[in-house]
Order: sequence, then C-alpha cells, then structure tokens
Amino acid sequence: MPLPVHNAIRYVQPLREGGSLPAIVDTDGGLFVVKFRGAGQGPKALIAELIVGLLAQRLGFPVPEPALIEIAPAFGRAEPDPEIQEILRDSHGINAGARYLDGAFNFDPYAAGEYITPEFAAELVWFDGYTTNPDRTHRNPNILIWQRKPWLIDHGAAIYVHHSWETADSERTRTPFPLIKDHVLLSEADDIAAADRRLAARLSPQLVDAVLAAVPDGLLRDPLIADEFPNAEAARGRYREFLLQRLGEPREFVAEAIEARQRRLSAPVLRRQARR
Repeated sequence: MPLPVHNAIRYVQPLREGGSLPAIVDTDGGLFVVKFRGAGQGPKALIAELIVGLLAQRLGFPVPEPALIEIAPAFGRAEPDPEIQEILRDSHGINAGARYLDGAFNFDPYAAGEYITPEFAAELVWFDGYTTNPDRTHRNPNILIWQRKPWLIDHGAAIYVHHSWETADSERTRTPFPLIKDHVLLSEADDIAAADRRLAARLSPQLVDAVLAAVPDGLLRDPLIADEFPNAEAARGRYREFLLQRLGEPREFVAEAIEARQRRLSAPVLRRQARR
C-alpha cells in the first residue's frame, strides 16, 4: 500500500538534537516530524528511514505513522535561519515524515524502564542488529515514551552498507553487527534467540517487497545517487538482496548480540545521561 502524501504548509520548529536537522512541520494532514532530503546526510538517510521504519511497523513495533511530505519551492522562504533556508531549498519534492507525537518524552531506562518488557527488548535488539542500526544507545536511544508505550524513531543511520554498495558482497552482508554491544536495551533482552525465531519467520520476501515498493522512485533516483543504479527497480532489487541475504542462516548478528549481552551483564554499563 502506498504511503500517504501530505503537502507542507508551515515550518514550525527545528529539532536541533538530530544530526540531519529534522523539523516539526504542519501539513494538510497534521503535524509531522520531517527529515529533509537536502540535509547533510542526504537522500539515503530518508531511504533508510522509510525502509527500516516500515519494516518495524510490519513486525508490530510501535512506530509513529509514516508519510511522504511534499515540499513546494515556496515553502519556508520566510525562515530567517540561513542553514534552514539552504536545507529547504535543496529539499523540494518528496521528503520523509513521521507523525508528531505531542507530549512524548525521550526514553531513559532509569526513569521509564517499566514500559519495556524483556520480550520487547529482545525483539528490538534483534531488529537493530538485523538492520545494522547504530543509533539506539544510552546516549541516543531514539525511543520515545508516549501514552505509556515505547515508540521507535529515527532510523536514518541504519543499513549503513548502502553508502558503499560496491563493497557489500554476500560475505560482508552476512557479517555480525559489533555495535550492538552499545544497545540501550541489551541488558533487558532476555531471550534474543527466541526473538530471532519469531521475527525471522515473519520477514518474508513478500513483506520485504511491499516495504520497498512504498519507497518513492523520486528518492531512489535523487540526483545525488542516481548514477548508482540504472533505475529505481534496480535500486529496490539491491536493497531486497541485502535484506534477504541478511536473514540467511546462520545469522551471525544474532550470535553477536547474545555474546554482547553476556559481556554486558558481566560488566554492567555505568549510567549515562540520555540526550535531551
């Protein structure tokens, strides 16, 4: 099913804690947090955001409603900040948005750990290992608490291999994900092997195809990356190959996560301040 497309009406507020300078934007469909294709991380951050966010949603994780946000050439011209002006000028067309969760707050395991079950923690550790997402640490958990439930946000750093497809042979695709050792929920993930059995069985080729079909051609053929593949379908095919190869057994990222948890429990991480 295609993602809804909303037209940006008003630039409300930048979210300066994000490296790509996302913003709250009012649209004809309500308030969304928008990641801009003209930001420093480029269109691939938006592609990863959509693919990984949609995979998470299909697997049952709470994810703010995703949408595509159309930025017209006239949008944001009155913004006084030159950095924001430049980003918006380079972001005309389709961008990635997630429904703004009014009143949500950043997850801190020491203040909101009661909202995380061991099963949820294990499944999220598995999912972040699968999608090679480095941005789920104590410093930067990218989990919001809203309506007494955890919500996953900000997946733009995942699938980092797509920044160098030419080096991503089948062996590299299947490698472990050592950065999982820093995962904010690793200690709480009590049975990662069981999470592996549950989730891997649900990630069918048909589900992956449906997710990739929702990524618009306009992003896959952005001028900054258009020379990587002859067309959008070829680009989708490469992401499909990566996602399905990574599911092949034995899944080394699962063994890596289990071993990392054992190391973590033998040497607990000192409390660190979550990013605000």
